[in-house]
Amino acid sequence: MTINKVNTHIVPIEFEYHVPGSLDEAVGLLEKYGGEAQILAGGTDLIPQMKQRKAEPKHVINIKGIPGFACIEETPEGVKIGALAKLRAIELSPQIKEKIPLLSEAAGSIGSVQIRNLGTVGGNICTASPSADMATPLLALDATVHIYSRDGAKACSIAEFFQGRGDVNLGRGEFITGFTVPYPPVGAGTAFEKVGWTTFDIATVNVAAVVTLKGGKVDHCSIALGACSPAPVRGVLAEAALIGKEPSAEALEEAVEFIAACVEPRERWRRAPPEYRRRSSKALAMDALTRSIERARRFP
Repeated sequence: MTINKVNTHIVPIEFEYHVPGSLDEAVGLLEKYGGEAQILAGGTDLIPQMKQRKAEPKHVINIKGIPGFACIEETPEGVKIGALAKLRAIELSPQIKEKIPLLSEAAGSIGSVQIRNLGTVGGNICTASPSADMATPLLALDATVHIYSRDGAKACSIAEFFQGRGDVNLGRGEFITGFTVPYPPVGAGTAFEKVGWTTFDIATVNVAAVVTLKGGKVDHCSIALGACSPAPVRGVLAEAALIGKEPSAEALEEAVEFIAACVEPRERWRRAPPEYRRRSSKALAMDALTRSIERARRFP
């Protein structure tokens, strides 16, 4: 069959459409249909993939009707964000802008306003794309992923959730309900950097950084890198190289030299060759760290 990639109004596959009204109903459908089913949240990834037959689910489970999973609310542990929270809502949320501006900055970098008004944070993470722009800030902030199944609710760290390209830590009948994002340390400066083919494009490389200073030296540092390994990764060697040091230009240069050891770009990735991703990840890490340090210095 010839695939029509021009008239994208057409979904050229047959599937059953399900609209569960509760968590348990959704879990039951996922358990019943397993790998033949896919969840529909915002649809900004799944629908284009179905139109091009890159995804051919026999069952589509629309979870938009399940109440309570588009929340953005403050808790003692951090900001709780429901899996169905729209990217645009995260970008504009007063709580997130004030408490965790890194998330707002990253969300605002994704696609167009139209895409952000449809796309959800849960969908952005569950596609497990190495270039997912919400993955790196959540990783830099040590977010927790909340998961629901027939056995009840459980949680895991965002670092444990990513298994590889297109692969997340979800078993049959499990899906994510949201995230808890800890508040950054007091006085933290944060920054998100991204490069793509166009302004609206997915990332060729993206970087998120969180830095705090104490006595003029780096007291806390986290760097997360996306689109340059099969899964988002922390630049642990670069982080360690900065802790306890004054953030001089020389210290930053030495730290970002470790970035190449933290990433594993693949030869077969079409959007950029491995050497470009290595060089870009170092450059973006430098930019993100520099901006984070500038912002951290504004605190008394």
